Amino acid sequence: MNFTCIKDLSSFLPQQFPGAQLPAGWTVTGEKCPDNMSGDITVNCFRFAKFFRQSPDSLAQVVCDFFNRHADVEQAEQIKAFVNVTFRPGAVHRDTVAAIDSILKAEILAADKRRRILIEYSAPNTNKPQHLGHVRNNTLGMSLASLLQRVGHDVIPINLVNDRGIHICKSMIAYQRFGNGDTPESTGIKGDHLVGKFYVRFNIALKEQIDELKKSRPELADKDNEDLFLLTEIGAATQKMLQDWEAGVPEVRDLWKMMNSWVFDGFAKTYERMGIKFDHTYLESETYLLGKDNILDGLERGVFAKRDDGAVIVDLGKLGQKVVLRSDGTSVYITQDIGTTIRKYNDYHPDMQIWVVGDEQIHHFKMLFEILRKMGFAWADNLYHMAYGMVNLPTGKMKSREGTVVDADDLFEEMVEISRAATLERCGEDVPADLDERAEIIGMGALKFMLLKFNPKTTMMFDPQASVKFEGDTGPYVQYACARINSIAAKAAEKGFACDGEPDWELLTAPEEKALSIVASFYPQALADAAEKMDCSVLVGYLLDLAKAFNRFYRECPVLSAEDAALRLARMQMCFRIRDIIADGLKTLTIGVPQAM
Repeated sequence: MNFTCIKDLSSFLPQQFPGAQLPAGWTVTGEKCPDNMSGDITVNCFRFAKFFRQSPDSLAQVVCDFFNRHADVEQAEQIKAFVNVTFRPGAVHRDTVAAIDSILKAEILAADKRRRILIEYSAPNTNKPQHLGHVRNNTLGMSLASLLQRVGHDVIPINLVNDRGIHICKSMIAYQRFGNGDTPESTGIKGDHLVGKFYVRFNIALKEQIDELKKSRPELADKDNEDLFLLTEIGAATQKMLQDWEAGVPEVRDLWKMMNSWVFDGFAKTYERMGIKFDHTYLESETYLLGKDNILDGLERGVFAKRDDGAVIVDLGKLGQKVVLRSDGTSVYITQDIGTTIRKYNDYHPDMQIWVVGDEQIHHFKMLFEILRKMGFAWADNLYHMAYGMVNLPTGKMKSREGTVVDADDLFEEMVEISRAATLERCGEDVPADLDERAEIIGMGALKFMLLKFNPKTTMMFDPQASVKFEGDTGPYVQYACARINSIAAKAAEKGFACDGEPDWELLTAPEEKALSIVASFYPQALADAAEKMDCSVLVGYLLDLAKAFNRFYRECPVLSAEDAALRLARMQMCFRIRDIIADGLKTLTIGVPQAM
């Protein structure tokens, strides 16, 4: 916050209390004044009274008296330890929109607070295309990476693709039996979609064999399907294929490479449409053997213990015991996670590692982090699982094996089509030449915005139709504020109005004008808060507030039809600077802004 009176107070207080012990970089900060109180900002004296060895209430009195003497302040009111401050309009604009670089180019993090952060997200399987759950994961991951980079961190986005295992062999077996030599080229089907069809086809065949098995052997009727997997012919063949893959049998490996290449080509198109780029992609086929040597080393050092049956275990206290090597010496899933985490650290030496993974894995990551601490890795204290809840459509939950998932690419097309229809409805017979580009930006933006609108931990319902509405708490509503300002600029140029030059900000005295500048002033703080909490919904909420404040201003304060040229120029410049803030915020969320809507 760049208000002159706040900076003056930050200099004044240490002079009043010379014995103060202030932390490095200390400054007074203001907060948005509660809606039920009068004032533009609130200074909370609880936050820094201890530094001056004063009670919060007595310090608030000193602060209130200071503000009431300041030329920029209309009124200051003390309410216990809080001071509500009302600024003079000219001072507000001078310190905010007039000094737009202090908002857009503010140093969010001091150099000593910036970190090297490795963030892993997406993590798809190569037996099927990505679906709505992956879209939320991708959106959360790419937007968090962008946000952390925006505030000053060095961010390394990576992907870890699960490209091996029994589920991959299911698609391979089905292709061998039912594929008829089909390829993405011969069928015109995107590679990941084609492979996903065979995953569904496998489960149909498996269900048929299990049903037959239960009919022929009534004693198995109450058994779970998973328990009967290896008793079926297709299940046993799939297990044999996995063993052949691990043994490096050439024809199995060749089929695996071919089908994986189809899927990776498909994934690349999905990522491109979302605007995702990874610095590195790890493959589980290359990492699944990692970790075993680390476990054996830890066993020698007493970190782990052998159970009576030969399994290697670790005692994690309240988290319970965890097997890290089976009695036959083979790895469990957490074993390769241990090895991969160590590999990632050795590859990039990050200060922090983040995993964007669903909340069903919370216990797994708690165990993983605790094991790495027990193994003696000092950096294990800087591992973070960004857990997120499920996302569903109004039509219900998704099931990959039944083919009822909401395919990511199909969802993208639906969003764009809805946006195209909404744009045409607004344009009438004047169809824009850039209709397809607009629809893409609006549709993909609406999707990302709605997925980011809620705290990641929230299990949410996603309604495609509602997300594309131009009114309400949606991405198009925020995008439309920018498009409306672009329209103002275009109409001003048509009329020959001067748009450049330094305006007289003192002319902007309306309450809506001052309120808009006040909201604009909080942009750097919104970025900082969202990054600190690793929660892009904080930034989404801020952008909605700013767009709403702009629309209130636009309704009450005529821009192009202002009373005179000087007022018109000031209001136009106000619009342009608000547009720049909104556009920067949307870009930080990896959301584009169309020129018009």
